[in-house]
Amino acid sequence: MSAYIQNFKKFRPLLWELIARDIKIKYRRSVLGVLWTLLNPLFMMIVLSVVFSNLFKFDVEYFPVYLLSGQLIFNFYSESTTNSMSAILSNGPLIRKIYVPKYLFVISRIFSSTINLLSSFTALICVMLATRVDLHYTVLLAPIPLFFIVVFSLGVGLILSAVTVKFRDIMHLYSVFVTALMYLTPVIYPLSILPRWLYPIVMLNPITNILQMLRGVMLYNTIPSISSMLIAAAECGIMLALGLYVFYKNQDEFILNV
Repeated sequence: MSAYIQNFKKFRPLLWELIARDIKIKYRRSVLGVLWTLLNPLFMMIVLSVVFSNLFKFDVEYFPVYLLSGQLIFNFYSESTTNSMSAILSNGPLIRKIYVPKYLFVISRIFSSTINLLSSFTALICVMLATRVDLHYTVLLAPIPLFFIVVFSLGVGLILSAVTVKFRDIMHLYSVFVTALMYLTPVIYPLSILPRWLYPIVMLNPITNILQMLRGVMLYNTIPSISSMLIAAAECGIMLALGLYVFYKNQDEFILNV
């Protein structure tokens, strides 16, 4: 284990360079640049709030904050895991030339998306202030669910990046999966409208627990329960361990397929 830690420290400057490169590529030739990470969730929240709070009559107090907190968690998962799929493929020329710990390419995609996550969290605070939602001390616990979603997404990203090297069709199929997953996550709708048979299915979704945890500390002034944190920690730990296993089991073959 110490050898892996020393190796990571050795290549840590490269990781920062990869993160900076990913951010520059994403916002290249963009007038507003990184500011879009703040404006994009705000614009989406306005559109969806008008549609769902008026057309579908979702009776949720402070619906814009409810909606944006759901978007914050799910959009990060979607963006970070989708970007992770091509992490190895897009860096094929570098992998073939020199030795680099290949997991750094996946971590850089997750961390660059984490910067967007923090920007979206800033947007959430701004919306809370604009809509006069009380900022309770529980807001200070928001890093807990944010940490869980980052770890969970890293595990998924490691699996996707390794499997995509062999099966390129996953890059197309995954978008369909993410769309289905969004409807099985209470991003837009309240859990109270779900039929009895669908409720347990939505609750089995690991993202639901993390999302509800964030809404609890931001909106409802509730401290995450021990059981919810233990469940989230177990789900994230299992996903990360599975991701590391799949990645390391396949990484020696990357150079033959990229």
